[in-house]
Amino acid sequence: MMEFVITADGSKTLYHPGIGEHYHSRHGAVQESRHVFVGMGLEHCVAQSPADSLAILEVGFGTGLNFLLSATHCTKHGRRLNYTGIEAFPLPLDTLKETGYDAYVAPALWNAFLAHYEESLEFPQQVDAGNRLQVAPVDIAQFTSGHAYDILYFDAFAAVHQPEMWSAETLKHICHFLKPGGIFVTYAITGQLKRTMKALGFTVEKIPGAPGKREMLRAIKTP
Repeated sequence: MMEFVITADGSKTLYHPGIGEHYHSRHGAVQESRHVFVGMGLEHCVAQSPADSLAILEVGFGTGLNFLLSATHCTKHGRRLNYTGIEAFPLPLDTLKETGYDAYVAPALWNAFLAHYEESLEFPQQVDAGNRLQVAPVDIAQFTSGHAYDILYFDAFAAVHQPEMWSAETLKHICHFLKPGGIFVTYAITGQLKRTMKALGFTVEKIPGAPGKREMLRAIKTP
């Protein structure tokens, strides 16, 4: 049975006993999401693009934390967001209600997210005026889309627990949905991951990681 754990920044994460890993860093769930995905992915993209809308694809939707913080950032900066999360094992709505993430986002967004979550597993949902969400309840290998994405949040469980998620075949498949010049960002960095991303035609950056991890990876898809 999964259980909530309080992380170092006071925010909650879930422990998955079947995988043997937490959904977020024990050093701070919200802190990690803000640094790795919003900071090094979304903010980096917004700084380089004048477009008034952008599309994000996330591998490992989980509790929806990355979506909530990304939607908050986009609303603040006047950007429309089209967000797709891939989650082979979606969490029940009651579990999401227990995360306590309403402490980190506006009440209107939190309530709209909960109201539209279950429907987003079937069809894209306009959560609010600027943020659109779809959660694809499929294995990553079965995911397909007609969209091209600006950013790919790769937030799968660690390779030690799910090596198939980090294979060259899986990464090639999912990176196909990134636009040329699109950003791939993840909390992890290994020699094998860097070699794989370079072989797939990405320019790889080794950048500072969130607390508890010295470094992380960001990669730009060669136009």
